[in-house]
Amino acid sequence: MKILIITASANAAGLTAACGEAARQGIVDGHSPARVLNLNELEIARCAVCGDGWGTCRSEHRCHIDDEFQSLHESIQQAEGYVVVTPVYFGEPSEVVKATFDRLRRCEATKDESAGESSALSGKATILIAAAGGSGHGAVHCLAEMERIFAALRADVFDTIPVTQRTRGYQLETIHDALAAMVNAPRAATAALPQPARDERHHRPMRGRRRH
Repeated sequence: MKILIITASANAAGLTAACGEAARQGIVDGHSPARVLNLNELEIARCAVCGDGWGTCRSEHRCHIDDEFQSLHESIQQAEGYVVVTPVYFGEPSEVVKATFDRLRRCEATKDESAGESSALSGKATILIAAAGGSGHGAVHCLAEMERIFAALRADVFDTIPVTQRTRGYQLETIHDALAAMVNAPRAATAALPQPARDERHHRPMRGRRRH
């Protein structure tokens, strides 16, 4: 399973970067290839809200803004699974993460399944990680926002993991183990679960888990 790790790390020695590296190592230890893309190193503009509110994102499922989102979109389409690691600001994903996934959602969530169209992320396993490196507050709220975005993209959210400086030691192990498990799990395994079971799994209380 080819996994794309999308991070937004502004500090190579910070918590977000450490989470991304733990994810990469978990994928490698699960015997799958991993590719890391740092959104902070890309030029990605915010959505221009074209025309009367919609542009080519709705009619052609592509963004007309000519920047590095285009190559990122292609990489997302080619990947078989995802990890998204965002730092937490004001209880939300970072600005570049919001800009990126606002544009991606407009391109992919507007596809009409009844017409045979499908989101590029549909059914693909995804782990969402919120790294609250400052106060440690807001990670759970941030993950709730990210989960809502990925529900619109029709991805299979395999897990959501909040990390703070206080929980860093054991949550990095959690990230590693979660990725090793994800790459070896049947694809879209949760899609076969009854809806109440899926809802319970996706909205269970989030807490640190130690490896025994």
